[in-house]
Amino acid sequence: MGDVAVGARSGHEGPEGQPERPEDAAAPAVEPGSDSGSGSADADASTGRSGRDPKSTKQRSFWKELPILIGIALVLALIIKTFLVQAFSIPSDSMQNTLQQGDRVLVDKLTPWFGSEPERGEVVVFHDPDNWLAGEPTANPNALQTVLSWIGLMPSSEEKDLIKRVIGVAGDTVECKGTGPLKVNGKALNESSYVYPGNTPCSQDEDGGQFKVKVSEGMIWVMGDHRQNSRDSRYNQADEHHGMVPVKDVVGRAIVKAWPITRWGTLPVPDTFDQPGLGDQAAAAVTSPGSVALLGAVPLVLVRRRRKASKDD
Repeated sequence: MGDVAVGARSGHEGPEGQPERPEDAAAPAVEPGSDSGSGSADADASTGRSGRDPKSTKQRSFWKELPILIGIALVLALIIKTFLVQAFSIPSDSMQNTLQQGDRVLVDKLTPWFGSEPERGEVVVFHDPDNWLAGEPTANPNALQTVLSWIGLMPSSEEKDLIKRVIGVAGDTVECKGTGPLKVNGKALNESSYVYPGNTPCSQDEDGGQFKVKVSEGMIWVMGDHRQNSRDSRYNQADEHHGMVPVKDVVGRAIVKAWPITRWGTLPVPDTFDQPGLGDQAAAAVTSPGSVALLGAVPLVLVRRRRKASKDD
């Protein structure tokens, strides 16, 4: 009995008399000076299992992603420029004091995609309808300005665009006699809030300052706020569209003065264009014959149905 007990303890105890675990017995011995052990574990922890520096890996991945980020930014800028908002620079003094030469405005290009058309009193940007800018100086942008304007981050200096205020829309009769006031459909406009101080609403000259026109379908009549310094619809009546601007050439409505920051502000429609009766004549003029016929036919159809129903009873 006693020999069995002694034999069970001898050669099977740990250093402090504890029984050895199977995994301890199977663990290989580590020789002094070996690369294995705690030193190797520390190296693995600091460099990762692959042995590469994680900082250099992160740096390399950033530089790989940078071109992708730039590409996405350019695509978004082009989408915004094409469909949403575009910046334009004011090239002249024709819209003083509403807009000064060198101002940057943001133009809403989204609503026209949904069928919205220019309304009286709005400030709009439009493509040159028939060589209105003939003889005007052309800017020479550098390469960087050309790229930035192409993606919409800077106003384009090469596009032949103008900015004016819409005075009349399709069906309107616009009239100027003497020095004014300017009349739309027989209603005098109070333009003191936006016409350049010291200017008269109408100009007394033989080049177009005195006129009476009816705006054609699909057209608008535009004038600058600096009346005595604006070559607008009045002075282009000899062109293909008789001074009017096709709605299809309108880029969009200028909604905000964005730069310089000291002149930041919105461009609302003046109250004079909201006066009662201003649009009655235009609305009647643009009503299509087909719609009138349809409205006239509705009562006749109802009468016939009632007669038929009474006969059946």
